[in-house]
Amino acid sequence: MSTGPGAASAPAPDGHDDPTTPDAAGGASMFASLRVRNYRLFFLGQVVSNIGTWMQRIAQDWLVLSLTGSSAAVGITTALQFLPMLLFGLYGGVLVDRLRKRPTLLVTQSAMALTALFLAVLTLTGHVQVWHVYVAALAMGLATVVDNPARQSFVSELVGRDQLQNAVSLNSANFQSARLVGPAVAGLMITGVGTGWAFLANGLSFVAPLSCLLLMRARELHAVQRAPRGKGQLREGLHYVAGRPELISTIVLVGFIGTFGFNFPVFLSAFADDVFDAGAGAYSLFNTLMALGSLAGALLAARRGTARLRVLIAAALAFGALEIVAAAAPALWLFALLMVPIGVFSMTVNVTANTRIQMSTDPAMRGRVMALYMMVFLGGSPVGAPVVGWVTDTYGARVGFAAGGAVATVAAVVVGLVLARVGNLRLSVGWHRGHPQVRFVPREREELAPAA
Repeated sequence: MSTGPGAASAPAPDGHDDPTTPDAAGGASMFASLRVRNYRLFFLGQVVSNIGTWMQRIAQDWLVLSLTGSSAAVGITTALQFLPMLLFGLYGGVLVDRLRKRPTLLVTQSAMALTALFLAVLTLTGHVQVWHVYVAALAMGLATVVDNPARQSFVSELVGRDQLQNAVSLNSANFQSARLVGPAVAGLMITGVGTGWAFLANGLSFVAPLSCLLLMRARELHAVQRAPRGKGQLREGLHYVAGRPELISTIVLVGFIGTFGFNFPVFLSAFADDVFDAGAGAYSLFNTLMALGSLAGALLAARRGTARLRVLIAAALAFGALEIVAAAAPALWLFALLMVPIGVFSMTVNVTANTRIQMSTDPAMRGRVMALYMMVFLGGSPVGAPVVGWVTDTYGARVGFAAGGAVATVAAVVVGLVLARVGNLRLSVGWHRGHPQVRFVPREREELAPAA
């Protein structure tokens, strides 16, 4: 079924806390989207590429820390990688809405491969300096400006609107599955043969998604009308979001969490190196355990099949609280174990927010809206990473981690209260079928809520 433009193609949720409803197949099977050949190819290509991406992330962070000995330098690297999204993300969304997604992805994925190979050559030949890593991170970020909204919006063309919720969740599960393998392999490579081989592996891994994109059947894609070239399209996208509270609330919440709570390269490298003095192996372990939790969170989202606002806010609260608790963990084993639930709730926030945004957006506007979402979610890192890196260097890793968790917690509370006030809602706490139930209900219908 074609997902053409228009309100009927992507209706906004009716109310602040209504579920995003999947089709019957998506709700019945955790892996429903994999029945679609084109999506199956996309999924397989991303498995390989994502493993390489995680290898490069670990190697890049450890290389910068080795060259400089500074958590702030790791933060600067992260900032440079996401700065282009902050500056040019909206323009990337305009381009994505105008262009065909598959050829666009062939170009962006090729550019990322060349960037990784460039860094591999410099590192393996012994000529790498920290500014080389900065340049490579910036180049990767420039490619991401177009690649990210293109990949996000391409999913709807692969599976159609009916399977979108399931496909978004499986994409996240894919990414987190790779996160289980990538850091472990990167840790072995770094300690065994050096960081350069991890960069080389990432560059070669792009062969998989490029091949899978070429093997797709164009006639089986769900056609989406592309936006014509014209003036005012960026402004049109901003006005579109401004008129939809369900989009604004989600973007604001993930903006704060992405800027201050998701700076894991800074936090985890500092805990591994400074707090526990355990080296690259512990850093890889932390990332692997968090990936295990994130994978569980993504699969639960695929099974759940809904994207309720209350789930998003509750997950954000739990995520922030767990970061604060982990910051005070006295032992490495306890800190490592806490990475699992942190991963679960971070992925619940990620998948729920992504699904709410895509399912509430007109397909013709999806590139611009997803670009704004990714600009806020990922582009906040150029602001947050150096700040968090400075706090971590100055006051210690525990204070930096706790501060990130506190921001996430406060953001969730404030956004929840503001939405309740705007929507004339009240918090209802009661029992339903023998289980505690917490939800927002309209004030005029509050007497109908289950009694405590």
